[in-house]
Amino acid sequence: MALRTLVLGAGFGGLELATTLSEALGHDAGVTVLDRGDAFVFGYSKLDVLFGHAALHEVRLPYTHFAKPGVTLLRETVMAIDPEARRVTTDAGVHEADVLVVALGADYDIAATPGLEHEHEFYSVIGAARLGDALPTFTRGRAIVGVCGAPFKCPPAPSEAALLLHDYLSQRGLRDACEISLVMPFSTPVPPSPDTSAALLTAFEERGIEFVPGRRVSSLDPARKVVVLDDGSELAYDLFLGVPKHRAPDVVLASGMAEGGYVPVDSRTLETRYPGVYAVGDVATVGVPKAGVFSEGAARVVGAEVLARMRGDEPPPGFDGRGACYVEFGEGRVGRVDVDFLGGPTPTGTFQEPSSALVAEKRHFGASRRARWFGG
Repeated sequence: MALRTLVLGAGFGGLELATTLSEALGHDAGVTVLDRGDAFVFGYSKLDVLFGHAALHEVRLPYTHFAKPGVTLLRETVMAIDPEARRVTTDAGVHEADVLVVALGADYDIAATPGLEHEHEFYSVIGAARLGDALPTFTRGRAIVGVCGAPFKCPPAPSEAALLLHDYLSQRGLRDACEISLVMPFSTPVPPSPDTSAALLTAFEERGIEFVPGRRVSSLDPARKVVVLDDGSELAYDLFLGVPKHRAPDVVLASGMAEGGYVPVDSRTLETRYPGVYAVGDVATVGVPKAGVFSEGAARVVGAEVLARMRGDEPPPGFDGRGACYVEFGEGRVGRVDVDFLGGPTPTGTFQEPSSALVAEKRHFGASRRARWFGG
């Protein structure tokens, strides 16, 4: 008999888990997925929207197109989580489960950075669309790509934004009139992979992009057009492209599951301290970056755990913490970093040089997931 599996969130983790259980159990899967939104969007699409390569409606994958045997996807807002009882209250009712999987991602805490509410962030697709509308008005001065807190989703994305902004301004004949600075709280752009960081630093130097390492944006003063860094120093700006501070959703914090702002899990099984309750993706603390490919891998592990428990099988192999991230270098080239976060004493990363071949590979990555989850 299938277990009642309740999945909170229909992102990378939620969609992959529901698909995995549906493939194994068909109409007997017994999965319910809850999400307050009406569509899925790949995280990397924010850069396509920001720089005008795609319209907002073109990157949205409506949940009405997600149809799997044994899976019900409901558009409901989670109001309360009782992890001990595995009971969830939404704006439409109460759901109880044998297995509860929290995959609600991380929210953006705009208010945590004073002044940011008056400027631009590009990490939500709505924010990217607004910033994309403002970009044509930027014709001279300094643009700052600024990170307001760590950890944050897709660690290469701020570097990608700076490089793609260089391309955008060059194509418009404005690059000589503009400066680009990148403020990050890390000492290198991608700390787990020295080769990737070295390649990005070289690309910054070649394009005249200033890299400000080991600093985060603590506040903005829109009236004076300056950002204030966490050491008290200031940088003037004419255009700000912000990465907001992240945090677990309020409903997760209120549930008592979180420690240090996120939900701690067993790094092998993804189970929380509550039996039968798992957390995957950006909401969890597991020792890997907040990126879709790691959420997807964690979801497959939880799926295998659920199936083994239901069938009385031996526990499956645990989460390996491995994943590949594509990195936009501009000029029509994409690099790739393959990272192993849990296989040794420290994370390791292998870098593949930017190429047009990897552009096609990244495109296939998105198309394959779109087909797997939404068909077509």
